[in-house]
Amino acid sequence: MTATTTAAPRTTPEPVTPATAAAWSQLLSAAADECLAVLRTAADRDWSHPAQGLEWTCRGTLDHLALGLVGYTGLLVARPQDRYITLFASLDAQAPVPACLEGIGIASSLLASTVRDTAAEVRAWHPWGHSDAGGFAAMGITELVVHTYDITRAFGLSWAPPDGPSGAVLARLFPDAPTGNGPSDTLLWATGRCVLPGHPRRTEWQWHGTPVGDGEATPESGPPESGPPETAPADRPR
Repeated sequence: MTATTTAAPRTTPEPVTPATAAAWSQLLSAAADECLAVLRTAADRDWSHPAQGLEWTCRGTLDHLALGLVGYTGLLVARPQDRYITLFASLDAQAPVPACLEGIGIASSLLASTVRDTAAEVRAWHPWGHSDAGGFAAMGITELVVHTYDITRAFGLSWAPPDGPSGAVLARLFPDAPTGNGPSDTLLWATGRCVLPGHPRRTEWQWHGTPVGDGEATPESGPPESGPPETAPADRPR
């Protein structure tokens, strides 16, 4: 059973959304650095335990992260209009956790570099809306911070997604999220991981990848997530 976390009410200034792909790239890199720093403190723990709220183990969650980050990179490079790419990344099943975390750092760097070098007008397919480079950076940040949260909670570590990247992600991918609470708490609520005052825990959710200026961000295919993404296919990114 997934434990329901109640977020403490707190308010912060309005989030600042990066204006350029280069700024999104920097934000992604900073989020990855912070996530990897806290995960390294638990590298000697037993990663065969389930991550909080997921059917995957903590170690298996790293595989999902690598898959998603490299998948978003490939989508921006290939720019398909109606399908996933055929490249699926994985970590060495026999590698120790520190080496796996190195792999997540490599995948994050690949996505950040691709985001930085992608022109503003480029769009690529995603089942939750054709997206630009900033949108894919926001997806990568979401994957990193929410799954780092899942893993650290499983280890009993006190960590939450940083407010800066969380606020930017909310503005870009979850524009309809309620206001009046901290960005970190709101992102955890938006991805089905906690309740907010006056807002029960979400049992289904999805982000909106299409930039606002491109029209309504209507997902083209694929069901919404049910609670935390423990039921997301492990063999492909969302």
